[in-house]
Amino acid sequence: MLLGKKRKLGRKIDEINVGEKLEITETIEDKDLLLYLGLTDDNNPLYIQHDYASLTPFNKPVVPQIMLTGFITSAVSKYLPGPGSSILKQTISFPKPVYHYATIILKFEITNVDTEKHVVTVMIKGYNESEALVIDGELEVCPPYVPRSITSRTFDNF
Repeated sequence: MLLGKKRKLGRKIDEINVGEKLEITETIEDKDLLLYLGLTDDNNPLYIQHDYASLTPFNKPVVPQIMLTGFITSAVSKYLPGPGSSILKQTISFPKPVYHYATIILKFEITNVDTEKHVVTVMIKGYNESEALVIDGELEVCPPYVPRSITSRTFDNF
C-alpha cells in the first residue's frame, strides 16, 4: 500500500530552467516491437511484414510512430521533469521512418517555463544512427505538484 509512503517525484516548476537538456538513447529490439504490437493488437503489415514493406517506398518494416512517442513520454515521466509530470499537449512529426533495430538519440530541451500556468515547454528532436532527423516535436508538460497532505492537522498535538 502506498498510502502515507513518500513517493519520489520529479522536479517542481521552480526547480526547472530554460535551456536544460536531456539526451537519451533507445535501441529498438524485437522484444519491444512484439510487446507493443501484442499490447495494441496492431497488425499493420508495414510494421511486421518484410514482404509487404519491401513493396513500399519504405523498403522494410518501420517502427510504429506511437511506439516512438512512448519513448518520449517515458523520458518525461522518468527524467524531465520526472515522476508526477503530465503531458498536456504534444505536437510531433516523423520526417523519416525509423526501422527495426535502429538506435535513436532523443534530445530534449526546456524552451519555456510558465510558472503562472504551471507548464514547461519541451522541444524534442530524435536522430537515427546516421544523424538524420526522425522525430521533431514540442511538448507542453505539467511538472509535478507538491502533494497535499493525506492527513489533516488534527493530530499535530499527539
